[in-house]
Amino acid sequence: MILAIDTCEARGSVAVLNAGVSVAQRSHDGREDYSVWLLPAVRHVLTEAHRKMDEVSLFAAATGPGSFTGLRVGLTTVKAWAEVFRKPVVGVSRLEAMARSFPARRELVAACYDAYRGQLFGALYRRSAGQLQRIGEELVISAEQFCEWVNGRAAKGTVDWVSLDPEMITTLKEWKHREGQGDTIQSCPPSLASVVGVLAQERAERGEFSNPLELDANYVRRSDAEILWKGPTGGVC
Repeated sequence: MILAIDTCEARGSVAVLNAGVSVAQRSHDGREDYSVWLLPAVRHVLTEAHRKMDEVSLFAAATGPGSFTGLRVGLTTVKAWAEVFRKPVVGVSRLEAMARSFPARRELVAACYDAYRGQLFGALYRRSAGQLQRIGEELVISAEQFCEWVNGRAAKGTVDWVSLDPEMITTLKEWKHREGQGDTIQSCPPSLASVVGVLAQERAERGEFSNPLELDANYVRRSDAEILWKGPTGGVC
């Protein structure tokens, strides 16, 4: 029994999975802060699944990239659960969960979504032996630069694209080139907690658990507060 959460940004969700299958899920509509929404949402999915918290055998959490506040609330809560109920935790990249959301058609898959400030979060993966291997780092980058970055690594190969905000890619002139290569793009459903849970179960079966004390968010970029304090170049203002 897995309890999975995704609080990376406003389009978050929680889910309960049994034997790798989602049995209850609830989506965040963006109107409430996660500090208010998360615990009632968890109670709701557990009730719907006819389970109690102490019956959960694994906690799964999306570790980013995403908003500072949402990730902090989600991961702090999961760490507390792990300590109180003495159950293991697995952290999962939200971009990897997105890349896993659709059946494999091509070797390469690019995942991305809006990071605001005229940028997106993105990553490129290679499918190998039923798993996803990330090529390079997770990025926060303009849509144009991400499209060019993927183009430079895919060369003449075709790429599956998946995005929560596909219009950020499809409106680019660079996309016309990728589309001409045979690339296609899928609009990703925003409720990703169940996919996070599936990936977490696979890693747990391989013994790849996260240390709750070291479980940390991958913000990719610094928070607004940190930028204002240190300045855009990292020096003290």
